[in-house]
Amino acid sequence: MLKQFSDLGLNTQLQKSLLALKISEPTDIQKKAIPIILNQKDDVVVLAKTGTGKTAAFGLPLLQLIDTENDTVQALILAPTRELGQQIFANLESFAANSPKISLASVCGGIPIKPQIERLQTPTHIVVATPGRLVDLIKRGAISIKNVSYLVLDEADEMVSALKDEVDTIIKDIPKTRRTLLFTATMPGTIKQLVQNYMSKKVVHIEADMATVGHQGIDHQYVVVEPIEKLEVLLHFLNSKEGERGIIFCKTKAAVNKLAKKLAINKFSSGAIHGSLTQGIRDRIMGQFREGHIDILVATDLAARGIDVKEVAYVVNYHLPDTYDAYVHRSGRTARAGATGLSLSVIQKDEIEDIPEFENELGITFHEFKKADAQSIEENNGLIWAKKIFKTKPNREVSEDFKAKIKTIFHHLTKEELVDKILANYLSESGAENMKVETPKKSKNK
Repeated sequence: MLKQFSDLGLNTQLQKSLLALKISEPTDIQKKAIPIILNQKDDVVVLAKTGTGKTAAFGLPLLQLIDTENDTVQALILAPTRELGQQIFANLESFAANSPKISLASVCGGIPIKPQIERLQTPTHIVVATPGRLVDLIKRGAISIKNVSYLVLDEADEMVSALKDEVDTIIKDIPKTRRTLLFTATMPGTIKQLVQNYMSKKVVHIEADMATVGHQGIDHQYVVVEPIEKLEVLLHFLNSKEGERGIIFCKTKAAVNKLAKKLAINKFSSGAIHGSLTQGIRDRIMGQFREGHIDILVATDLAARGIDVKEVAYVVNYHLPDTYDAYVHRSGRTARAGATGLSLSVIQKDEIEDIPEFENELGITFHEFKKADAQSIEENNGLIWAKKIFKTKPNREVSEDFKAKIKTIFHHLTKEELVDKILANYLSESGAENMKVETPKKSKNK
């Protein structure tokens, strides 16, 4: 079991940590990248989609390459979001569990900077950072990256678009002799330009088995809806997935807030994350999602970077993303660690023509998801209504006298009769009188 990782050149301390974490077999990208990072001196560009084990591919060899006798910052890992940075830091800590002399620090934005400044006053070998916070710390003189030997850019395709200025500032402040390890899920022109501008002329290119790993286990589907029925179709789908965890992606923060409110009103077990929420709220929601206390996460693309939850059964694109890269990152949240998953895009008629373009660009095949008929939608709305009643907390401020009067009105009804009357009232008020509802026939007394 350990022999496979030992064959890659990892030391016994790291092997012990992997054994404790029950990580027994290297992924394709780990087999390819770890020996090269450990044994060669060249810069490395790794093209690997999410869920392929990238963090271990650079984290394990970096931990082994650290000189514990040198107290300066030797390795700098940049991530585009706080969530991804925290995820990388947590993984590195677990990998370094049997390497106590290695000192790690996380300096991501969204949380108080003072404790980070105090932390950096002690010897630190590896720093995981978001670009904006690191630039702030550099300007304050709280950190020196003048002796960095290894620079890792994780999910670089996101950083060179949204965080280009900060990344440029950081790269100019570290030694030109450093070794750069760039990890990306896609290879747009901006990444090629970064490789040309900031990496050595001799670069080792590594690619995971993109034909299988990137979309392995993901069932790509789409459903065509009218704008007026979009929410109801989504709610029908979510009810069919009750008890399973999923992520719904929206294009904007406003859309995330609006949809999350709709789900909350309808008593779905859900939460929302986007860039405008405080770090404390984002951490709390992510913690609830990871631990299974909520089933549905509504998120924007950038906020969802770093969500590494193994048991995500489905991803919903409530709005089709603007780029192919975004679709790769979204769909990659499901079918992780060898599991299977569904990526469902809810689209309108004018977006049907986009589907073949996504298929051709990404080398995937979409299947049409059969939309629920009107009868099923109406029944689902009724079920949601019933669940809302069931989950409503009693109003403790209602007087006992008033409550007694209400009970007097209903006291002669059986449970079945009361349900029939409440349901009939719901159907009448919702305009769904034509919904087929089977009512028990009264038996005739002989």
